[in-house]
Amino acid sequence: MLDIKQVRLDPQAIAGALSKKEYTFDVAEFEALDALRKQADINSQNLLAERKKASKQVGELIKSGIGVDDAKAQVNESLAKIETELEALKHQAKEANDALDHLLMAVPNLPADEVPAGKDEASNIEVLRWGEPRNFDFDAKDHVDVGENLGGLDFEVATKITGSRFAVMRGGLARMHRALIQLMLDTHTLEHGYQEVYVPYMVNAESLRGTGQLPKFEADLFKLQGDSGYYLIPTAEVPVTNLYRNTIVEPTELEQGLRFTCHTPCFRSEAGSYGRDTRGMIRQHQFEKVELVQFVRPSESDAALEALCGHAEAILQKLNLPYRKVILCGGDLGFSARKTYDLEVWLPGQSAYREISSCSNFGDFQARRMLARWRNPETGKPELLHTLNGSGLAVGRTLVAILENYQQADGSLSVPTVLQRYMGGITQLKVGEF
Repeated sequence: MLDIKQVRLDPQAIAGALSKKEYTFDVAEFEALDALRKQADINSQNLLAERKKASKQVGELIKSGIGVDDAKAQVNESLAKIETELEALKHQAKEANDALDHLLMAVPNLPADEVPAGKDEASNIEVLRWGEPRNFDFDAKDHVDVGENLGGLDFEVATKITGSRFAVMRGGLARMHRALIQLMLDTHTLEHGYQEVYVPYMVNAESLRGTGQLPKFEADLFKLQGDSGYYLIPTAEVPVTNLYRNTIVEPTELEQGLRFTCHTPCFRSEAGSYGRDTRGMIRQHQFEKVELVQFVRPSESDAALEALCGHAEAILQKLNLPYRKVILCGGDLGFSARKTYDLEVWLPGQSAYREISSCSNFGDFQARRMLARWRNPETGKPELLHTLNGSGLAVGRTLVAILENYQQADGSLSVPTVLQRYMGGITQLKVGEF
């Protein structure tokens, strides 16, 4: 959520900054609502002054010759009228404040100055490439054909069990999926200084408002029926970031580092994405992800983003998967993000780089919605934290990349060296072994 003081200071500048995100901020609506709120507050202050004055009039009325009972009755009548008017003004002020909150909750974060302009992913700028795509001496298949030929990937059965955009994995492929999770968690906890956490897979609406999924993106969520008001998580970002909702962190905690990694399933309705990536495991309703979340001082968040992105890159490098890093343009930037790097892995079956991780700096946008703060030792006062998160990595898409990059001419699949110790020393998955 944007700082309303900053918006009031120069709403036109805010509108200009948000235009980089292809978002139109309604300055007139904001100023009209803010004027209503301000006028209601002014009227309330005036009435409070009248009430204070009226309460002192009993003695003056008695001095003028009015009886005590009549004086009290007259003053009480005036006070009752003022109280009625005050209640009405309080209601008006609350309505105006609620309308302002509703407006600002739907306004995206401001992009960082260095974010490039552009309407969509075509304007994203490549920062680096790592690794060389493999030259195959046979026609490379996509992950669906490789996995089905091995007998370890089954979309037909998943459709029977549930519906489209789900997958069943068997045998060595299911084991490799599990091995990837273990590799990611071990790397981030043992090498990168993250603390592993286990969190609920269901969250309440307040948690989703805190990270920015609500109210704007409810159609992308799975909401449970009944009176619980719970939603299935679209990403571990939601429960992990909300660990510090309504919390004031002491400086010593920040010095130790608030870095968390978490493996969870993720559930997304993929509203509005029909017709895109319907084949295979690229875009599913249920998938696994190892998430990275950091809470830092505002002065440290830019450097923290570079470090966090490097932690996600380390997994791709361990697996020897070619990838590129791009900075997202304004039009492709997420709702809550002020700056995002996407990591895109090379998929020979598509002859294209495809997203496997997004690493974002949210500034104080989420922290303001959640009241996640730290105590500044110089002032002794609470200030908003900065939050960051990224996939380290999306497990299903990593498996897709291995299926396509490590496929062999005879239909078998080589096991990346770094995964072999997690798979009991297996070096190859062969057709017919499932």
